[in-house]
Amino acid sequence: MNYAKEIRKEKLAQRDSLTIEEISEKSRIIEKKILSLDEIQSALNIFIYVSFRSEVSTLWLIEELLKNSKKISVPITHVAERRMEAIHIEDLSRDLVPGYCNIPEPNEERVRNNVTDPFNIDVVIIPGSVFDERGARFGYGGGYYDRFLEKIPFAVRIGLAFEMQMVEEAPIQPHDELLDYIVTEQRTIKAKRL
Repeated sequence: MNYAKEIRKEKLAQRDSLTIEEISEKSRIIEKKILSLDEIQSALNIFIYVSFRSEVSTLWLIEELLKNSKKISVPITHVAERRMEAIHIEDLSRDLVPGYCNIPEPNEERVRNNVTDPFNIDVVIIPGSVFDERGARFGYGGGYYDRFLEKIPFAVRIGLAFEMQMVEEAPIQPHDELLDYIVTEQRTIKAKRL
């Protein structure tokens, strides 16, 4: 197994060892930090992942952003085409159903009628397994977010992570897309994306 796979496996195992209470407590701190960012306050269109398992929770954050009149889009994964699409949602409980790997995704009607043009997205909030202070990020190995981000280089990119997911230097590949911010329960890191 190569180093990148090993570090991903190790960090995901550490994250999976968190209790529901720890995930909830740390996530709430992170969510509040996100809401205070100038880039979030000035954004009109925000693309954000719907949290699953031990990821930094985004459910309360999505609710707050909707209350603040932000246009929210979430991912739908097209596995056969190896791509993601942004779908506008208005209500978490009404608009989402279990999708790829049981991850909550927009229902068929939303997917059919509410595709968001990626060029309208101001901010992208994404999960991952491993992060470093340069803004490097490992996902889960599918490359969906990297391909999505590559198309919209102008959108502000924010990764959400627990501090335990930070490493000194993630061994990234040339196709790996960098982030502008990484927000953990302990700090907000402004990366240096070129």
